[in-house]
Amino acid sequence: MLQRTFGRLGWRVGEVGYGMWGVGAGPGGWQGADDETSLAALRLAVDLGCNAFDTAWIYGRGHSEVLLGKLLAANPDKGLKAFTKIPPKDRRFPSTRDSDVDDVFPYDHVMEYTEKSLRNLGVPRVDLMQFHVWEDHWARDERWLATVEALRSSGMVDGIGISINRWEPWNATEVLRTGLIDAVQVIYNIFDQAPEDELFPLCRELGIGVIARVPFDEGTLTGTLTKDTTWPEGDWRASYFVPENLHASVDRAEALKKIVPDGMTLPELALRFILQNDDVHTVIPGMRRPGHVSANIAVSDGRRLPEELMRELRAHRWDREPTEWSQ
Repeated sequence: MLQRTFGRLGWRVGEVGYGMWGVGAGPGGWQGADDETSLAALRLAVDLGCNAFDTAWIYGRGHSEVLLGKLLAANPDKGLKAFTKIPPKDRRFPSTRDSDVDDVFPYDHVMEYTEKSLRNLGVPRVDLMQFHVWEDHWARDERWLATVEALRSSGMVDGIGISINRWEPWNATEVLRTGLIDAVQVIYNIFDQAPEDELFPLCRELGIGVIARVPFDEGTLTGTLTKDTTWPEGDWRASYFVPENLHASVDRAEALKKIVPDGMTLPELALRFILQNDDVHTVIPGMRRPGHVSANIAVSDGRRLPEELMRELRAHRWDREPTEWSQ
């Protein structure tokens, strides 16, 4: 596993991290996970050099954090980094322009869920605590400023980050300029190239750590979806891949398959596109099974895509606007 320096925090992290939403199976999440398989996948990831694990309290209402806590306890000398997230108090994903910071991240709520995460993870300090939704007009709100300063001085966290709402990479630039934020997590993949426009250059200028999430576009870029794909009741993807989204996504994936090089899979191409960008410090594919872990981590070999292929991939950019099904 190759490593990159995680912004001004200076951590050396594996360029392929571990997205843990899928292993936290619960209401409103991804269905079909079981703890035995999840823990086997997590252990294999550590063996293969992965050291950055991204979770959140909302993933299984703490269950994903508990699983990560077991992994941390079993590997005290491996330098594993735990990234987690404070859920919005109003449980609205994403937040909206009308969301008031006191309804989403009031002081008592932020401290309560930081303490919950510490207990779930079994650690005295969280490496990176992220706000799970964000509205940039909160950036200069005195209530939020006081809260984040209190969180930083509490001794419960080492770094503080923002998880940017889907398809809104512009919606965190103001808070980055406050100097209070150490990292951002943003959707970035072959389709979602917009973070390159403004967000990544600002992160580079300010020394902000960058976590690229949703590298496979919620499954589209695995190349396995069809227009007839369905999901179990309660699985988040069933509400995300409404026909309007599923059909367009499958069409775009099919077009992309035509330029996948011989001997390479579409998921591999998707990860290599992201790792080609030095502004990304770690990418966090969701990995629920050991086979996913082996395949994804194998991409960390330093091989670069040809520039001609990168130019072709640029043409597959897909700028989307958030809508009622895109939470």
